[in-house]
Amino acid sequence: MSSVPLPDPPTATPVPPVAAQPSLARPMLIGVGILSALALAASVTLWQRLSSIQEQLARQSADAGGQSIEARAMARQAQEVAQDSISRVGVLEARLAEVSLQRSQLEELMQSLSRSRDDTLVVDVDSALRLAQQQAELTGSAEPLLAALRSADQRIARAAQPRLAPVQRAIARDVERVRAASVTDVPGLLHRLDELVRMVDELPLQNAVAQAAAMHGSAAPVPAPDVAADPWWRAALRQAWFAVRDEARGLVRVSRIDQPEAVLLAPDQAFFLRENLKLKLVNARLGVLARQTDAARSDLAGAAFALQRYFEPTSRRVAVAGDLLKQAQAQVSSGALPQPEETLAALATAAAGR
Repeated sequence: MSSVPLPDPPTATPVPPVAAQPSLARPMLIGVGILSALALAASVTLWQRLSSIQEQLARQSADAGGQSIEARAMARQAQEVAQDSISRVGVLEARLAEVSLQRSQLEELMQSLSRSRDDTLVVDVDSALRLAQQQAELTGSAEPLLAALRSADQRIARAAQPRLAPVQRAIARDVERVRAASVTDVPGLLHRLDELVRMVDELPLQNAVAQAAAMHGSAAPVPAPDVAADPWWRAALRQAWFAVRDEARGLVRVSRIDQPEAVLLAPDQAFFLRENLKLKLVNARLGVLARQTDAARSDLAGAAFALQRYFEPTSRRVAVAGDLLKQAQAQVSSGALPQPEETLAALATAAAGR
């Protein structure tokens, strides 16, 4: 493609200067100068203001930068403090959890120790009561049992455990029951049995007719002769008659015999009868000492039967022996010691933890 030549730009024709009028040029120059001075002053003032604003902005920027740096440092420090606080809180929580665990373990240990102490107390009281019960049975006195019950009451009162309150109430009831119970007078009972054993050889049997007649005094007393009233021969006859009459009355005695076999006892059988009666009384004495009340009661019943069946019931000695035997039987029958059953049952319940 061929280039097309561009046309030349038009040239300006010079305009001849217009001659300024001297009267208008001077004021215009003054106004322009004033305006220039004012503009310069305004520019200087504006420049100063801009400089002060720039300085202020620089200072504020520097202050803001310092504050931002300080804020960053404080934020970093706060973050570090927060992390430290978080770590400390974690440590404190761990320690709190450990303390709570230790506290729960200590409470369980204290409860276990308390329960173990209570269980030990219950076992000791139960053993002491059973030992006192054996001592009371051996001695025949309720004092060991009462002393053990009082000691148990004091120990439980010092323990001050609510679950042992039923045991205290049971102890109070057992103490009242033991105090109210009648206890066998063992020394007095043994003395009666020894007296009975000693009297056996002196008790008359029903087949001892002559001795019984002499004991009963069947012969009338011989009156004293009146010497002043009767002559001597009449007094002698009277004395002879009284002697013959008494001798005749002593030879024959009529009485009712309810047990014929008692009269038919031979002398050797009478000896064994007395020895058997002694043996029963001695066995009863041993039963009392051994606290075998059933055996002692059975031996005393056998002795009473033999005394009533084979010995003279109208004899004063037999009557005294029968009274002693009845007293001994009454003492043996009422001599059972009361047992602390309520206390032992309450201790068993407390030991079971119910």
